[in-house]
Order: sequence, then structure tokens, then C-alpha cells
Amino acid sequence: MIRLSRRTFLASSALAAVGGTLPAVPVRAEDRYLDIRPGGNFTPVSIAVAPFAGEGPDAAKVAGIVVNDFKRSVYLKPLEGPQPAVDPANPAMEAYKAAGAQFLVTGRVDRSGGRFNTDFRLFETGSGQQVAGQHYATDLSNGRRVAHIVADAVFTRITGEKGFFDSRVVYVDETGSAEKRRKRLAIVDQDGGNIHYLTRGDNLVVTPRFSPTAQQVAYMSFGDVEPEVMLLDVETGSKHSVGNFPGMTFSPRFSPDGRKIIMSLSEGTSSNLYTMPVGGNDPHQLTNDASIDTSPCFSPDGSQIVFESDRGGTQQIYLMGASGGGAKRISFGDGRYSTPVWSPKGDYIAFTKQAGGQFAIGIMKPDGSGEKIITQGFHNEGPTWAPNGLYLMFFRDAGNGATAKIFMTDLFGRGEFPVPTPGGASDPAWGPLLG
Repeated sequence: MIRLSRRTFLASSALAAVGGTLPAVPVRAEDRYLDIRPGGNFTPVSIAVAPFAGEGPDAAKVAGIVVNDFKRSVYLKPLEGPQPAVDPANPAMEAYKAAGAQFLVTGRVDRSGGRFNTDFRLFETGSGQQVAGQHYATDLSNGRRVAHIVADAVFTRITGEKGFFDSRVVYVDETGSAEKRRKRLAIVDQDGGNIHYLTRGDNLVVTPRFSPTAQQVAYMSFGDVEPEVMLLDVETGSKHSVGNFPGMTFSPRFSPDGRKIIMSLSEGTSSNLYTMPVGGNDPHQLTNDASIDTSPCFSPDGSQIVFESDRGGTQQIYLMGASGGGAKRISFGDGRYSTPVWSPKGDYIAFTKQAGGQFAIGIMKPDGSGEKIITQGFHNEGPTWAPNGLYLMFFRDAGNGATAKIFMTDLFGRGEFPVPTPGGASDPAWGPLLG
């Protein structure tokens, strides 16, 4: 985990500007400018990013990452093309205002005192007031992360929602032919940059899942012995076995407090759900059914578990209490439902749905109401939530021998973006904010 020192600079007059002239977009609360909820005539906020001041390539790189983050946010629409330079602290905003920008971001980047120093300021062009600003100082190698933090600060100030840019995604990297496919764990920033490989590909790896409280990943490893549930520290690269079990083990996932792992263990023709301390040993059985129960996921408060089961004859989604007991079916649409995962906000459950020869990614409320299909096609699978609960990633196999790739979409299906990876990519798991 890298450390950042921060200093906020925000004129007292800028605080008053929140209640003054605002952009011509819906206002939900006093401290935010944009209502991102579904319904109504949604229009993204137009935002300009002036060239950041500073010598060398650092300034352009930081500003470029910020612009790219905004493009992928759906809610913030950066002005296209080169932008005129301005004084970061006292910009002349008339040209930006005339171009339709509702907000302007300025900044400065330098390397001094052995530190990577970044300033940014956010101005509301209608009033001409500064509404946010921050100074960051960190290690020289952390410029890319600082850019994501700047983008998060702007996103939060405008929408009132937590950011998501300063986060990473672990996934299964796939290379080689279908007959000799090599699968290893890789981790990237949410925009696909800064890739690192976490395993070498000696053993088959599947279903990586991020801890919600630490930079740790649980996954399944299939080697020469029984399948093992592995726990890997992303920062140090160290890993150890949580346990190996007779038969097959599926879909390990952390509890909200990061202290337990919930998973599915096969027993003959059935599989049941178990929890186990992260330290290993002493598995506790939650279900005892002749069917296949798998893909469990805790609710954010840890009180309930969502999972898929064929106990009713086809794959459907069920809810039960965290200690087990009676389960209630919540999926009733046409087709089969799988891979349920609870939003960090607790308001939705995402899932994969197979119907009519297609695989779709959708969401529903925890009581099963409000089902909405966000995207569908030949093969979409494995949704995972952004830490702010506003975006999903999933992987898509386009068929025709092509390798799978990861895509990101917002919760309401307003935009979809590829996550660039050097090879095939499947089974993404979005990690918590790094801050």
C-alpha cells in the first residue's frame, strides 16, 4: 500500500458557490451537482481538463489518465481535442464556458524533494468559483495512482458518490491454444493499465475473489494434488493454502469482514455450502441438500447469503440467513440464473442469465423484484461490482475461436467499455479502493 500526504486547498468563497449558480443538470443534494439515478432525461456533465503545468512528461501523463477515467465514467463527459493552457490557480474560463464545459480541472505536477507532487483544482465555470482542490505528495513511482485519485476526487465532488478509479481488478489471464491453454492470475488497474502477473501458470487457477478489507485474493488452484483454496497477498506475492478437500471445491469468496471464506464443496453428485476461517481448518456446513448449491456471496452486512442452486430443477438464485437454514428463491424469469453477487451498497444482486441461446448480465433487487438486463450476447458471464456499487465488470466470449475479454458497464447500461488486457481475460474480481 503506498502512502500519500494530502493538503486540501479550497477558498472559503468556493464553499458558498455550492449554493449559488450551478450547472444546468439535476441537483439531488446540496453537496452534489448530478443525480445519477435511473429515469428522467440523463445528460452527462461536460467537463474540461486543461493541460497540467509542469516540466517533462509527467504532467501530460497524469492529465491523460484523468481524461481517460472521465471518459469511462459515463457521468462525466470530457471535452474532445486539445485544450488551451491556463494558470492552474487562476484560470481564464471564458473559452471553456463558451465550449460548453460546466466544470474545469486544472493541475500542476513536479518532482521535487524526492517526491511526486500533484495539485489539482476543480472550478464550476458558471460561477467561476473553485469547488474542490487538493495537493498530493507521494513516491516518485506513483504518478499513475495519483491520477486515479484526482479523478476520484472530482467524480465524488460532482456526483456525491464514492469514486472507483483508484482500484484494481484481478482476473484469469489466458494464453495459448485451446488445447494448451495457460491460465495465470493477473492484476491491473481498473482501466487495464499497470499489469502484474501473480502466478506463473504452472497450475490451473480459477475463480479469483478479492477481499473487501485487504489486498488479498482467494482462488482455486488445481495441481497434482487435490484442489486447493489459496490465499494470496497482492502486495507481497506470498501465498498459502487455506485447505484442500476431497472432491471438488468451487467459488471461494470472502465474508464482508474478510475473516471467513464461503465456498461450495462437492460430495458425490451434490455440492453444499461451507464457511471457514481465513486461517484454515474447521469448515462449517451451511446447506445439506441433494442438489448443487454453489456460487455463494454474503450481503454487505453479513446477515444473508445469496447463492445459485438447482434444487428446484433448474439453476436459480436463492437467499438464506448467514447461519444457514431455509432458503428462499428470488429468481423467476425465463431461463437459468447463476453467479449471483451482492452490490457493496446492498441494493442489487448482479447475475448471469442464460436464455434463448444467449448469456446476459443483469441485476435485481434482493427480494427478486426489478430485474433488469444490462447486456446480453453470445456469452457474457461472471459479473463483479466496483467498490462504489455503480459499475460492473464481466467477461465476454465472442465465439469464433476468439479469447474472452473483460468489459465494464455502468449499473444502468448507459455505457460499455473494454478493459484492455494483453491476452485473453476471464473471471474478473474488482478489489476495494486502495486509499
